[in-house]
Amino acid sequence: MEYTPISPFMRPISHAHLRVVERPEASVPGKPVNKWELLRELSKAQAAFGVSERDLTVLQGLLSFFPDDALGGNTEMVVFPSNKAICERLNGMPCSTMRRHIARLVDAGLLMRRDSPNGKRYVRKHGEERVAFGFDLSPLYCRSEEVARAAEAVREGEDRVRRLREVVSLMRRDLAALAEFGEEIQPGLGLWDQLRDKAVLTARALRRKLTLDELLAYRADLEALLDHARNVIDGPETEEMNTNDASFERHHHNSNEESIDLEPALEKGGAAAGAPDVETDAPGADVEEADARRVPKIPLHLVIAGCPSLKTFYQGDIRHWHQLFDAACHVRPAMGISVSAWEEAQRFMGPEQASIVVVAMLERFTDIRSPGGYLRALTSKAAAGEFSCGPMVMALMSRRNAA
Repeated sequence: MEYTPISPFMRPISHAHLRVVERPEASVPGKPVNKWELLRELSKAQAAFGVSERDLTVLQGLLSFFPDDALGGNTEMVVFPSNKAICERLNGMPCSTMRRHIARLVDAGLLMRRDSPNGKRYVRKHGEERVAFGFDLSPLYCRSEEVARAAEAVREGEDRVRRLREVVSLMRRDLAALAEFGEEIQPGLGLWDQLRDKAVLTARALRRKLTLDELLAYRADLEALLDHARNVIDGPETEEMNTNDASFERHHHNSNEESIDLEPALEKGGAAAGAPDVETDAPGADVEEADARRVPKIPLHLVIAGCPSLKTFYQGDIRHWHQLFDAACHVRPAMGISVSAWEEAQRFMGPEQASIVVVAMLERFTDIRSPGGYLRALTSKAAAGEFSCGPMVMALMSRRNAA
């Protein structure tokens, strides 16, 4: 039979917090930790520790009885409020409920009881010594690094889901655009109805909070359909399409009156004296249209042709806008562009146009003193409706042809 140690007041001690007591040197952070920051981290990682929001509310109440903002150092981390004081601090929570949540915190190894012989909570001084009986917060402090790692893992998971959701959203729009384009060049093909139906169903699904596995399944389905549709489109008609695109490219080369400005301080009016080179989703449409994101009119293959440096840093295929977005996400950190600057650019430019800007900046990276500042400057112009990514790409094409 397994032996369960007990406290002086005959309450069982969980093996979780017994391990903390036996080997504190293995997990003690070694420096003070702000108790409120630690509580926020624990709230983020609560699932990993098996505690609920109500459990954390009780823990917050106990932390409020600790006089310092920081746990650790040489300070004893024992609080000794009465049950009445705790319940009052918790806005009148019933005592039985409070005790149940404390028991869960103890079982989770985040709290430890230090019971006096009579079960009361108090502090007593014996000369220079101070002995406190109550709730010991040291297990929480000892596991602060573990809590921080768990919280960071949760954030990384959330970021992955957020990015994957964005990719699926872009793939849905790629699918809808290919369906319309395919109907024009090969009318009557049943594939286009299939693509449109899948785009509509995906839009409906994106109204819900999808799990990572669900998003991965949608991405796999959409990738298969996109590749199939692209292979159908890239048939005998491709030559004619490329001829039209080449004419479009020459037209821009001949009429281009601007060159890309690579300084953070841009001239007023700058690269977008005309209307933005984008299409806006129809008002009143569902999930994706509600984001008011704009799709660039410039063909994707021209962007890739004008930015050959991207292939050096990103090895994946780029045949659709969502793949360009993935590439931009990949190279953005290496370019020194902050997450906030990238998210702001997506908000005002749309993810596709923001991706074009990033890969265009990569092509002239050595000429840009502050990539983050430059992107923010272009974002400000986009917010004012004064920016178009088309001239940036065409300027790169002109520079490349002149070389």
